[in-house]
Amino acid sequence: MVYTISTGFAIYFVIWWIALFLTLPFGVRSQHEDGEGSPGSDPGAPVTTHMGLKLIWTTVISAVIFAAGLLAYYNGYLNVEWLSRLIGMPF
Repeated sequence: MVYTISTGFAIYFVIWWIALFLTLPFGVRSQHEDGEGSPGSDPGAPVTTHMGLKLIWTTVISAVIFAAGLLAYYNGYLNVEWLSRLIGMPF
């Protein structure tokens, strides 16, 4: 099995979205916690989300995870035979 460019982009895309959902809650303060907010708005609504910083962190984290997976793949740790032996199923 050979990595193609499109397969690599698809895997990176999935890792990026998972990393985005993992980084979204960090650093978010609600209007209730900050003691400010507009009248009539939900007190649990975020004051600032810092989305630009979160997108940068998401890209860095997903690139590291993708690079580790690619390195493991090229070193032979992520192939079908090894994974089938790991879970105890004959190949």
